[in-house]
Amino acid sequence: MLAQESYNAVSTTVNLSCVPVHTSGLERIMLAAQGDLQRLLSAFFGRPIDVKCIYAQTSPRLRPASPQNPITQSRQVHLLCANRVVCIATSFVTITSPESERLFLDEKFPIGQTFRQLRHQPRFSLLNVETPTVQGNRELHRTYTLETEGLKTEILEVFPDRDMFSRGEDWFLGESDVERTCAVAVEDAKPDCQWRSVHMPVSQIVH
Repeated sequence: MLAQESYNAVSTTVNLSCVPVHTSGLERIMLAAQGDLQRLLSAFFGRPIDVKCIYAQTSPRLRPASPQNPITQSRQVHLLCANRVVCIATSFVTITSPESERLFLDEKFPIGQTFRQLRHQPRFSLLNVETPTVQGNRELHRTYTLETEGLKTEILEVFPDRDMFSRGEDWFLGESDVERTCAVAVEDAKPDCQWRSVHMPVSQIVH
């Protein structure tokens, strides 16, 4: 694991290994987020963080979710702040309990809020961190899993412009065209989520 947390009665340590040396302290906080990324982004920007679903493809719901009869979903959402995309999250979700099924599919809570509604701290594993430059923008990527009883998800998050973490409020004064900010991501988005380690058979996908 790239992220390890340890604590005792007087000390807490979060160790992020294999993270680029030029990663800022604020970026390291975002990389260590465990289902509470929206809350952290809202606290940093001092603004609401909205969720816009780009696509969601769910396997057939023939019977209540269980370990023997899991329900899966491939999805992508954009996290928006002041009409700008601050994160693109592509996920593969596996649901194995009726309560998780109700919260996530019927009440439509986002992934992080679903874990909070379940009142269980999910197990967090950071799988990969990258800092590519795409069309002149310095991006931050992380791939990780969150898992608790009844719900597991593997997520690729793309922060499209690392300047947001250094410029803060000034970053919003630039161009705020959502379509421009994420045009490449939308065009390239594929429901099969080829980046994840577990693939859902195409025959199980329904629209």
